[in-house]
Amino acid sequence: MRCGSRNTVGYMRVDLAAAHGIVKTLALLVLLGSYAGAQVSPASNSQDTEAYRLSVDVNLVVLHATVGDREGRFAAGLRAQDFEVYEQGVRQSIRLFQHEDVAVSVGLVVDHSVSMHPKLAEVTTAAKSFVQFSNPDDEMFVVNFNERVSMGLPGAFRFSHDSTELAAAIWRFPANGQTALYDAIVKALERLQEGRNDKKVLLVISDGGDNASVHKLAQVTELAGRSTAIIYTVGLFDLDDPDQNPGMLHRLAQATGGEAFLPGQLDEVVDICERIAREIRNQYTIGYVPTTPVRNGAYRTIRVVARAEGRGRLFVRTRTGYIAGGEGAAKNGVPK
Repeated sequence: MRCGSRNTVGYMRVDLAAAHGIVKTLALLVLLGSYAGAQVSPASNSQDTEAYRLSVDVNLVVLHATVGDREGRFAAGLRAQDFEVYEQGVRQSIRLFQHEDVAVSVGLVVDHSVSMHPKLAEVTTAAKSFVQFSNPDDEMFVVNFNERVSMGLPGAFRFSHDSTELAAAIWRFPANGQTALYDAIVKALERLQEGRNDKKVLLVISDGGDNASVHKLAQVTELAGRSTAIIYTVGLFDLDDPDQNPGMLHRLAQATGGEAFLPGQLDEVVDICERIAREIRNQYTIGYVPTTPVRNGAYRTIRVVARAEGRGRLFVRTRTGYIAGGEGAAKNGVPK
């Protein structure tokens, strides 16, 4: 098979007096993050990358954060004062705070290379379960890939929340050929820009290997870091597969505030997809305006801490930084 943690950042034009209404207009996001320590090759500054460069005016950084306790349970009921946000090591003032189950635009990116054939039934069941445990107002699409990339929904249908329809969109695509994982992710990021919901997610099921893409890993990493999407990856490996790349799946998830899962058994995939669906519905949205000016192209580190009396140690997963974008980003539907 060719299959396959921590922050969502965005800049917005914003009236700070209306900060609590901002979540409803997050489609104005114009800058996204990358992950701490990421090194983007200058060679990745391609036409695709330029399409995702974003301009900045008033800078509201928006994070989607998952908070858990020592037992791995979601930490609900936290308040804004329970969080501390640091950019470049400097404490920031939280201007936007929300903990609601909001509708999400989701792309399901599923490997259909030849070694996927015996796993496809279980993966289809897992994807159907993911849909059933998601917010009923979510909109979703399917990207299938082997050495070519194909949108799964038929005809003019671009999004759906029908679990049977989405499962069929995965099942009807044949499992054969090589793997164009990077091309599939780029295609999915482009389709996400058409989604009506401000919060966006990709669920990628692959071993992380790629032997057929036009795009390079450095390009995909930068595009993912500059998009608003949170990416979750599920790696299903054959022991003798020379193309498997779990490190790539970890990096991709970490860059965007998601999480990488590497199940030891195929039958764990359904539970993993259910957990991801529940996590998406239990995240905190936090926004702040940086205390210092942001220079386009600069990398800014972010750290978020949560403390609440009587709750024990809390763990926060969100992006660990962002890259300030440049000009001319309205191509391919990316907001300026």
